[in-house]
Amino acid sequence: MIAAPPIKASKATQAKLDKLGLFTTHDLLLHLPLRYQDETRIYPIAHAPLGQAVLVEGEITDTNVQHRPRRTLVCQVEDGSGTMTLRFLNFYPSQIKQLAPGKRVRLFGEMRHGFFGMEMVHPQYRMVGTEEPVAEALTPIYPTTAGLGQAALRKLIQAALAECDLADTLPNEVLHPLGLPAFAASIAYLHQPPPDAPLDLLAERTHPAWQRLKFDELLAQQLSMHQHYRRRRAQSAAPMPPRRHLTDALLAVLPFPLTRAQQRVTLEIAGDLAKPHPMQRLLQGDVGSGKTIVAALAALQAIENGFQAAIMAPTEILAEQHYQKLSAWLAPLGLKVVWLAASLPKKEKQAALTAVAAGEAQLAIGTHALFQEQVVFRNLGLAVIDEQHRFGVHQRLALQKKGAQPHQMMMSATPIPRTLSMSYYADLDVSVIDELPPGRTPVVTKLVGDSRRGEVVERVRDACLTGRQAYWVCPLIEESETLQLKTAVETFETLTATFPELKVGLVHGRLHTRDKAATMAAFKAGEIQLLVATTVIEVGVDVPNASLMVIEHAERFGLSQLHQLRGRVGRGAAQSACILLFQTPLSETARARLKTIYENSDGFEIARQDLLLRGPGEFLGARQSGVPLLKIADIEQDRKLLEAARHVAEKILAEQPEVAERHLQRWLAGAEQLLKV
Repeated sequence: MIAAPPIKASKATQAKLDKLGLFTTHDLLLHLPLRYQDETRIYPIAHAPLGQAVLVEGEITDTNVQHRPRRTLVCQVEDGSGTMTLRFLNFYPSQIKQLAPGKRVRLFGEMRHGFFGMEMVHPQYRMVGTEEPVAEALTPIYPTTAGLGQAALRKLIQAALAECDLADTLPNEVLHPLGLPAFAASIAYLHQPPPDAPLDLLAERTHPAWQRLKFDELLAQQLSMHQHYRRRRAQSAAPMPPRRHLTDALLAVLPFPLTRAQQRVTLEIAGDLAKPHPMQRLLQGDVGSGKTIVAALAALQAIENGFQAAIMAPTEILAEQHYQKLSAWLAPLGLKVVWLAASLPKKEKQAALTAVAAGEAQLAIGTHALFQEQVVFRNLGLAVIDEQHRFGVHQRLALQKKGAQPHQMMMSATPIPRTLSMSYYADLDVSVIDELPPGRTPVVTKLVGDSRRGEVVERVRDACLTGRQAYWVCPLIEESETLQLKTAVETFETLTATFPELKVGLVHGRLHTRDKAATMAAFKAGEIQLLVATTVIEVGVDVPNASLMVIEHAERFGLSQLHQLRGRVGRGAAQSACILLFQTPLSETARARLKTIYENSDGFEIARQDLLLRGPGEFLGARQSGVPLLKIADIEQDRKLLEAARHVAEKILAEQPEVAERHLQRWLAGAEQLLKV
């Protein structure tokens, strides 16, 4: 396949094309219409259908400017079958001359009844001669940007159609079983549909021409991800076979047995670590499924083989909780665990850095501080990244570079829907912990309007006075962290006054680390009965005695956040409840979110609904840097095409690598090389 020629356009036009992501003629080819106008048939004015956009043509018989009730340019047009009125509420003086009586005009717009018969308001128009032919194809309407008109864009795309190599990248043995048309025919059809084209199939993007381009795009993504997976497996990393002495020692003293799912994923990870190429595995587990012990066992396997391990978490609260839990597990085994965070006192931070550099600390736990320049590992063999979607590609890569070629495990408590996993995470091995530890009681979810706040307050008082603990989560105010903090402090003051008989605590992102840690420790110890918090408690907080959570302004939260927050209760044997306190009126999206969280406790179903509501961006985080994004296909609507693309990608990479390269050249033009981690 020849390289895509550059677009022949002026600097000013190219600057506008750049905004649309159009840099080559191939980009223009794949810049597909949003919709179409039918300008292939001229209707007589007297018989033009009402309520739809139509093409009419006639002679202007009168033009004048009316000043009441507002300044309006009004023209009369006649075509032999009847007369109609044109109205322009915004117009230039030049249009008055252009639309002068005696001129012939072709109009496209919605015909409707006016005060004086048929009329069009602000139609598209152009002056024509008496025998000017009509369009032979439907007129495409493209996504565009300010200053780049449809006519200019159509002209550039028509030139690209004539200039580009439209030869098929895929052989017939791939296309025929799927019933897909040729690429050239598909691209020409979508840019120039015939007058009798089925507009419903084009609008719904289910026409075979659309299906072909969707398949091609999905296949390019699959090929790119599979190629990266193969490249990684061709790299060398230190094999770390299971030695069993440290892992068995930990399992022997744990106060609980591993679930079957934990045992399964532990074996998968142990097998990866034993291989001579770098592991890159995504460990998924719903809230409370026990990912931390799996990470600990993976770290021990690295340590058994003489390597260091690192666990990176997105918040100091979560990082410190990992540190406390893992220290309690690993210190009795004679291992040194340190933690690093930006807010650590200088002396403590320096001691941790020295221990890591000397290899005295076998496990380092921390936040973004772990990949800062001053952090030097003696022998990093495993990097574990918790809540991976909260870290960008470059942040994960920075931690990975702390070792020669460390194994990498990413963990997520936000379950990733299967279609998303098959497309955007196809370059990773995936393990799923799909069962909760025994003894967990399902959390009862209640939707309560703000008008019943008094009942909620009494429910909280009763729960705390009977020896249980509760969370009161303050609203998420995305526009302003300051406002969110103010709301948290005000809520804390109000609830402290409301519950003089209870000890109320407050935790938020602006608190000093020591104060946060002290408050969380007091809550865990039962010294604080009610904890007022912002979303800093969204991940990782584990207090089994907390059996009630109230989420204020629940309508402002995303589905995955509501699910994560709800997972902070129900960690003990007592019946737990999560009260979603909402304010009316609710938007349609907020109503759909609250309905989903109320009806479902399965994180994967909640994630699937979230994907339908919000698209893949929330799940991917900054992983999007370098991952071939989909512009045409929709992973939920086009599940069958995605399945087919996955199978075809594996087959042609194995049997016809030159076909894979040709296809990627058209669709990604080297962009797949951006995929790093």
